[in-house]
Amino acid sequence: MAQNYTQFGEIKVAQPLVDLVENQMLEGLGFSSEHVWASFARILETLAPRNKELLAVRENLQSKIDVWHKERAGKPIDQREYQDFLKEIGYLVPEGPDFSIGTQNVDPEIATVAGPQLVVPVMNARFALNAANARWGSLYDAYYGTDAISVAGDLAPGKAYNAKRGDAVIAAAAGFLDEAAPLAGAKHADIVQYVVEGEELQAKTATGETVGLQSPSQFVGTRTVKGALGILLKNNGLHLEIVIDPNDPIGRQSSAGVKDVNIESALTAIQDCEDSVAAVDAEDKAEVYGNWLGLMKGDLTSQFNKGGKTMTRTLNPDLDFTTTNGETISLPGRSLLLVRNVGHLMTIDAVLDKDGNEVPEGMLDALMTVICAMHDINKSGGQRNSRAGSIYIVKPKMHGPDEVKLANDLFNMVEDELGLARNTVKIGVMDEERRTTVNLKECIRAVKDRIVFINTGFLDRTGDEIHTSMQAGPVLPKGAIKAQPWLSAYENWNVDNGLEAGFSGKAQIGKGMWAMPDEMAKMVVAKIEHLQAGANCAWVPSPTAATLHAMHYHQLNVFDRQAELATRPKASLTDILTPPLLSGQNLSTDEVTAELENNAQGILGYVVRWIDHGIGCSKVPDIHDVGLMEDRATLRISSQHIANWLEHGLVSKDQVMTAMKKMAAIVDQQNADDASYKPMAGDFDTSIAFAAACDLVFEGVNQPSGYTEPILHHRRKQAKTQA
Repeated sequence: MAQNYTQFGEIKVAQPLVDLVENQMLEGLGFSSEHVWASFARILETLAPRNKELLAVRENLQSKIDVWHKERAGKPIDQREYQDFLKEIGYLVPEGPDFSIGTQNVDPEIATVAGPQLVVPVMNARFALNAANARWGSLYDAYYGTDAISVAGDLAPGKAYNAKRGDAVIAAAAGFLDEAAPLAGAKHADIVQYVVEGEELQAKTATGETVGLQSPSQFVGTRTVKGALGILLKNNGLHLEIVIDPNDPIGRQSSAGVKDVNIESALTAIQDCEDSVAAVDAEDKAEVYGNWLGLMKGDLTSQFNKGGKTMTRTLNPDLDFTTTNGETISLPGRSLLLVRNVGHLMTIDAVLDKDGNEVPEGMLDALMTVICAMHDINKSGGQRNSRAGSIYIVKPKMHGPDEVKLANDLFNMVEDELGLARNTVKIGVMDEERRTTVNLKECIRAVKDRIVFINTGFLDRTGDEIHTSMQAGPVLPKGAIKAQPWLSAYENWNVDNGLEAGFSGKAQIGKGMWAMPDEMAKMVVAKIEHLQAGANCAWVPSPTAATLHAMHYHQLNVFDRQAELATRPKASLTDILTPPLLSGQNLSTDEVTAELENNAQGILGYVVRWIDHGIGCSKVPDIHDVGLMEDRATLRISSQHIANWLEHGLVSKDQVMTAMKKMAAIVDQQNADDASYKPMAGDFDTSIAFAAACDLVFEGVNQPSGYTEPILHHRRKQAKTQA
């Protein structure tokens, strides 16, 4: 459809953005829309050419690496020769002297308290509010509603309340309290009454004993809400609340009248403008920015139907408690919010430059999301996002220090144009591209006074690994790739560089997503590994998962663990630079077919929702009907994997097309209950979603860095035009 534009100086701005900026975004900020777009024009003139040059550097380096591998086809990689070559072409840069980051004015949720991190598509207002409100979670609900407690036999949830399951929930929560706030001489399950005596919490057992906390200083204070007494405790920097109400139906089941245990859950949440959204034009971007603006102003709402009733969701208020010395403390009722902008690659026609060209989308994101966040940092009181007065932007998909420096210079210009103090805008650098990994120390140095976050992300990182080494040979099946030395070395290298640069107590070192939102029992067992690896935050797919994962941060003090890890030898660069290749290993026909069909099914299940419904992140059933959280990172690895096997002849184009058509029919069946779903298998020639999935595979070798965005955006715009 045709887009209307308004001219501002030498640039043109699409009407949805013009309206959002003029009617909502600038209210009370003291400058005009003309100033905003003149600022953006100056940013484009100064930095857009450099952006283009750096993207050309990516392609040039990839071409040289492709040629190097082709010239040595069939031979093992000589790591000394390989690393010398990477240094010679500028892929590996020299490491400078040691340094420590100097970031100031960082909120404690990022700097000094460890906890779960949610990632949510900001384009969906309801999801965005759910994530913002996930700061506190009910442990009872998290246990009862998931398989973290067995769902077999007498413990099956059922349609009506299952009292036996309720007993198991109460017992499990008491067990958690024994770890997080142990009593001196008794278990929480043995308690029949909690009593506040002066400045101490006392607990009475069924045998008449009175005991206190092993560490009395854990008791912080109390509050009363609707007749229930909330007892506030603290452990490893995290708060938890024992809620006492013996008159409540659940409270009556507990010997001590405990109706719930509320725990601080998602300390931070990334509101995502990137991998989990499908924003391809000005209309979409206005929705993205509008929701972020509502979060920063504090007035975002979402209406939805539940049980036949219209519900309205808003941001949660703060929580007030009375401390042991009679003072009132206010604890945040919401997660500290970061916003993820897009990377350097994509352009968008929401704004056209002086020559009528699309503009770098990441530059537009930077200016727009910072203007929105100014509403928060300008507040003199009330509910705040950042009490430290900072704006937190996560920047993905950067390749090496020069690209990180471009982001730093971009934020410098945004600050100058908007009258903000230097380094008001903080940056989270996602370590998900190979050239950033191997040069991580210098990437951190490029933003050393504004960096608050590094993390690892297996899926995007693996997608880039496959693409970078595309011509080195066929890669292993995806499951086997995870077990290769490069991955553990990459994970450790990230932590090692972060600790070396002084992140502990100043910034986040993060780990990736738990991708199975229905497999909470497995998560409760496995995800503590992220803390043991040195991460003071790790990604979760839902508020419930955040509550369950929060228990790990009570079980293990991450900052103590980081101090231990700081003394170990640094991870091996040679391991990191060893691609996960088959290296002559033979796969059976059945193994190849199973891998191919698994990849094809995952691609199609995600892409059909992206293209036809504009859903950028969703729970997609895999080939075994296990729900997996899918976004563009999972799509990248699957599409690059098939592209690699095609390139090296493990599969033919006909085999791939046969698998795609077979899996399309399965995906259609998995979505049969969705009345708005458009089947792909009915007519492959007219299904834009099926065409997009095929493009991602058959054109995968030639996609920039193996990214999926160019094809997805093109096909989504095509689908929107035909809708």
